[in-house]
Amino acid sequence: MAATHLLDPTHPRATQRLLALFAVAALVSVVHYVDNVANYSDYPLSGTLPDPSAALIAVAWFAFTALGIAGVLEFRRRGPTPRAALLLGGYSGSGLIGILHYSAAGATSMPWWRQLHIVADIVCGLLIFAFALAIARSQTSASTVSR
Repeated sequence: MAATHLLDPTHPRATQRLLALFAVAALVSVVHYVDNVANYSDYPLSGTLPDPSAALIAVAWFAFTALGIAGVLEFRRRGPTPRAALLLGGYSGSGLIGILHYSAAGATSMPWWRQLHIVADIVCGLLIFAFALAIARSQTSASTVSR
């Protein structure tokens, strides 16, 4: 119940909460993506999935972050719109994609501090995704009420 209230996109302080969540997610993603690019050879490679290059990882950070900024701006300007939900849902992929690190053998053997920023990035992605879903649900509720 409390977590739902914290992620309520219609709450008077929802914009402040989203800004705080986005700031933390962006900071964590900078640490994770910079480490991933700068120390690319220290990350285990997947034996089953295609491995992105360091350059693709860097480009992905900029693309994901642009989605996040656009989503935050949309939410600040227009409130919980479907566009804000879509943009923030796309941005959540920045953190959620970190789950794929654990598809590679040896991923759990990485140093604790690397595990920390990967897991923190995944958690941030989950929270941003939950916020985006809450926006989408609020739109569904609003359209049901207006009928």
